Amino acid sequence: MAEPSWQELLRLRLAERNNKDSAFAPIIEQYRRLAQQTKLLKERNATLLRAVGTVKGSGNTPGSTGEDNPVRAAYVASLETQISSLRDELANLYKTQGQNAQRLLSMNETLREKEEISRIDSENLRKAKDEIAVLRRKVDQHAELMAEKDRTVQILHDEISTSLLELSQVEERNQILAKDNAKLLQRWLDAKQAEANRVNEENEYYENMRNTNVLAWREGSAQEGSGPNSVHPPDSSRPTSGSGKDLDHQTTHSATKKNGSLPPIVQGADLTPNG
Repeated sequence: MAEPSWQELLRLRLAERNNKDSAFAPIIEQYRRLAQQTKLLKERNATLLRAVGTVKGSGNTPGSTGEDNPVRAAYVASLETQISSLRDELANLYKTQGQNAQRLLSMNETLREKEEISRIDSENLRKAKDEIAVLRRKVDQHAELMAEKDRTVQILHDEISTSLLELSQVEERNQILAKDNAKLLQRWLDAKQAEANRVNEENEYYENMRNTNVLAWREGSAQEGSGPNSVHPPDSSRPTSGSGKDLDHQTTHSATKKNGSLPPIVQGADLTPNG
């Protein structure tokens, strides 16, 4: 888990301060040791000088080998003091070595943790790279799919434009056909009207001729009926011949007078298939 930013900044600043403070630590340690050695030497010299003074005062030479020789005693004391200081220094070195070993173990543990974190980061980085590669492939596939869809849309647009053009042509053709049909229907109605007028005129002419013939026949019958062997004229409402033509003409005339035109069967009796 990552530390907060302010803690990381504080740690970095403390580490920088420690590095600055410990930059001259070896030199300071050497000067400390030198000062300690100098102090020991000064004490040893002072002891030797006191021993020499004592020997001079007692009349003994410095080279006497007696056990009570103060020079030798001072020298032995100085050596013991030096040995003691060296032992203390050795103890300090052992202590420092132990601290360094402890620090080394701690640093090894930290290094192991950092290596584990680095391994985890490397694994995450590898997974991230794999995911990036997969996403890039998906992006490429999506781009290809979009390009294919764009081509399909363009084809559909072209087909729609063609269909609209064909539809406009069909509508225009339908309008032309509708106009032609209207013209043909009007011509057919005009032809039927002219034929009906012609039939009505023929019927009217036939009626006039029939009335004229009936009047002439009645006048002739009246003149012949003035004799002793006169014959009554036949009823005009009955047919005068066996063929029934007079009855048919009378029925046609009555239908014409009543409706103003012939029935559809009579009107279209002599029409051609094309009107």
